[in-house]
Amino acid sequence: MSVTAESVKLLRERTGAGMMECKRALVETGGNLDAAAELMRKQGLAKADKKATRIAAEGVIALASSADGRSAAMVEVNCETDFVAREQDFRGFADEVAAAAIAPGAASLEALLAAKLPSGLTVEERRRELIAKIGENITVRRFTIVTAPAQLGSYLHGTRIGALVALDAGDATLARDLAMHVAASNPQYLATADVPADTVARERGILTEQAKGDPKNQGKPDNILAQIVEGKVRKALAEITLLGQPFVRDDKQSVEKLLAGAKAKVSAFERFEVGAGIEKKQEDFAAEVMAQVKGAAGGAH
Repeated sequence: MSVTAESVKLLRERTGAGMMECKRALVETGGNLDAAAELMRKQGLAKADKKATRIAAEGVIALASSADGRSAAMVEVNCETDFVAREQDFRGFADEVAAAAIAPGAASLEALLAAKLPSGLTVEERRRELIAKIGENITVRRFTIVTAPAQLGSYLHGTRIGALVALDAGDATLARDLAMHVAASNPQYLATADVPADTVARERGILTEQAKGDPKNQGKPDNILAQIVEGKVRKALAEITLLGQPFVRDDKQSVEKLLAGAKAKVSAFERFEVGAGIEKKQEDFAAEVMAQVKGAAGGAH
């Protein structure tokens, strides 16, 4: 049967796929736009499964707040290249996922992937649809929800680092400043008491060996050496704990002192960085660019 140029145009706008793919789908479905779009979605599922093993270590962090401003969701959505991470459809999808995460019922990653978007598609269906359109593996890697007793601070550093901080008192400026601090300083724990005992013991062991090997400490009594080591342990723990770190806006005071002055406490904090912990395949940059150019040329019809 003959397929009109207008129906091909409408299907392209709806799916983002190439002209010939749209034409083939319309021919197969007798010109039915809805059926053609459904067929292409099903074909997209197959494409998505083929790409699922490819490493997706680029991407964005997206945030969404609840209506009362006391809760926020933070999500990491990954793709394979920084080129796609800057693409508007991809970023729009990440924002939709964040909005779905803050809605009731998103208690797990599985539940989030099954959540409905305003388009009527689930997050998973939209993810697979985007893979078919863009041609890269796309994953919703993780999400978190933070709820604050009083003030909730959020901060995005570009699109690659996000932070949430919940306070039991204080004001919105303090909450945002602390979220910015968490994004910049990457504390691993809230306080020294939260650092696992085996981590402390390992750090103490390393610092003890270093102190013993330092020529400046030769001949010093064991009790003095122990004091030197404990001082270094306290400093090392301060560097990885939020309360112990120097505040980024005023490094003359610690975050703990800043909070004491505001009569506030941090009840929770979270920090996401794109690709953290993902082993990224090292590729030749020129080859990567050429691959993108060829991919773009192959998608043009």
